[in-house]
Amino acid sequence: MASISSPGIGSGLDVNGIVTKLMALEQQPITVLDQKEASLQGKLSSYGSVSGALSAFQSTMAGMSYLSTFQAYSATPVDSTILSAAASSLAAPGNYSVTVGSLAQAQSIMTSGQAATNSAIAAAASTTTLSFQFGTISGGTAPVNGVGTYSGATFTQDASQATGTVTITDSNNSLQGIRDAINAANLGVNATIVSDGGATPYHLVLTSKTTGATSSMKISVSGDAALATLLAYDPAATQNLTQTQAGQNATGTVNGLAISSATNIVSNAIQGVTLNFGKLGSTNLNVARNTDSAQSSVQAFVKAYNDLGSTLAKMMAYDPNTKKGGPMQGDVTVLGIQDRLRSLLNTTITGLGGSLTSLSQIGVSFQLDGSLALDTSKLKTALTNNFTDVAGLFAAVGSTTDSLVSYAGSSPNTKPGNYALAVTALATQGQTTGSAAVGSTTITAGTNDGLNVTVDGVSAALTIAAGTYNNAGLAAQLQSTLNGVTAFKSAGISATVSQSGGVFTITSARYGAASNVSITGGTGATNLFGATPTSTAGVNAAGTFSGVAAVGAGQYLTGAVGTPAEGLRLLINGGALGARGSVNFSQGYAYKLNDLVGKMLGTTGVVSARTDGINRSIKDIDDRRTVLTDRLATIEARYRAQFTALDNLISNFQSTGNFLTQQLGNLPGVSSLVTGSKG
Repeated sequence: MASISSPGIGSGLDVNGIVTKLMALEQQPITVLDQKEASLQGKLSSYGSVSGALSAFQSTMAGMSYLSTFQAYSATPVDSTILSAAASSLAAPGNYSVTVGSLAQAQSIMTSGQAATNSAIAAAASTTTLSFQFGTISGGTAPVNGVGTYSGATFTQDASQATGTVTITDSNNSLQGIRDAINAANLGVNATIVSDGGATPYHLVLTSKTTGATSSMKISVSGDAALATLLAYDPAATQNLTQTQAGQNATGTVNGLAISSATNIVSNAIQGVTLNFGKLGSTNLNVARNTDSAQSSVQAFVKAYNDLGSTLAKMMAYDPNTKKGGPMQGDVTVLGIQDRLRSLLNTTITGLGGSLTSLSQIGVSFQLDGSLALDTSKLKTALTNNFTDVAGLFAAVGSTTDSLVSYAGSSPNTKPGNYALAVTALATQGQTTGSAAVGSTTITAGTNDGLNVTVDGVSAALTIAAGTYNNAGLAAQLQSTLNGVTAFKSAGISATVSQSGGVFTITSARYGAASNVSITGGTGATNLFGATPTSTAGVNAAGTFSGVAAVGAGQYLTGAVGTPAEGLRLLINGGALGARGSVNFSQGYAYKLNDLVGKMLGTTGVVSARTDGINRSIKDIDDRRTVLTDRLATIEARYRAQFTALDNLISNFQSTGNFLTQQLGNLPGVSSLVTGSKG
């Protein structure tokens, strides 16, 4: 039978109370650990706030690390209904007279009317292929106002636009089916059905998805005669569809110089300015430096720095009224962060090559409380006299002396300075050239229409549309077909096809050692390229920065790891071999601050190191608390065992005493003695 224990009942001792008080004393080390952990958790939370403030500051600095943030230009037309405009950091300030003579539009052609949209047009059990080409219609007589058919015209295929085919079978040989098949093929043609309300009201309307004169359509039909009668369209021959709108370029003049564009967005007429034509007419356009935008950017820089400084200061401040300090008061890590930020802003910028090297020169200066102040008058003067150099004080800037060399980027490891550039090899493109002139320009389906080709390591089989071409036309058709292959398009690969005297050459659009082209087979391989075509792989650009070899990749040269120019990246767009001038490179304050704060917040940065240390301390406290808690259980058990033994001992003493008293009372004479004594 289990015993029932009530500590102290035998002796009258408050065993539970005694043990509880003793354990409270034993618990004090854990209480101290709890207090330390609470303090560390507070520190950890405060570092989270510091990290958040630094991250917000870094995001602002990252956006200010680009020239475009400070080198804004405005492009303002007098009449914004005629055109709108946007200027980049490369814009050339000035006043321009712009005339819009015509707007770009896409070609539309329409079939003859049909009685129903869902009735079969082709004969049963037939398969028909529609082949689409895009190009320019020229010569002959054009339809009046663009509506009608051409007479005596010539169609010249645009090799840069991919061709495509659509297959029509019993399942889709109605007007609706043809419309849906064309749209699903995504060939650059939009198909719709319109009704004119007549006896045969339904017309299939095909519209090029691309505006401009070079996007006019040619449709070849192979298969069912009824579908050919409905859909065959060759502007230079049979036209079974009627043009309802001609493909047309946008045209106009800039300061009297004629311009033309396949779209209404014109990006190459004025340096650094994009025009968006709205309607016909003439207007003046003013392109100017946007000093207000640049001033706002500098103000945003000052505000971002002061916001961060204010957050850190509040966390480290001491309030004399409450006699309490902030959660990070005296924290050496946060003090170190403040010092590093201030120290960076007190350094000068090198490598710009201009007259501005410090923030004070544009009106930005430190105040007694460590914040930044901006003298807007001094900044406006700097923007007026040194607009480009102001941007260089904040962003990473690279400028070259050779017009065929462009600054393309840098890394945080690139050292500011001036680097002499020498080019020892220009990048080339991989290509394959035929060993003989094309055998026949007549392409016959299943006979000489297939070609297996590998471009930049990706292989594909292509089929050239059957037909009779001249050399230039066949080259254009081959290029369009090749660039329309899904395997190439999905990999971002393209190529050009040229011919000289009937000898064809396929050239990859890519530059460098990874650029290559080879013919691997196909029914038309020998006809097009002869028995032994020659393949030549591309080579990378090569050169040096201040005498130190750079790394070439395609047309780009990049400074090698471990060199002062590490990460400096230049695009070599042709030119001669040998000395090619120099490149000035500088890292502005926003760029440097973005990099500095990024390192602070990185896995090996000061913030991470401090928070990792705090987390380790918290983990150590948890481990120590676990050990102490386990030990307390043992101590309490020992106390209870000891006091239980004492309780039993005292109880035994009391029992013995009571027994002795009883026995003594029963001895002869003792009782009377006891009684007499009472009397």
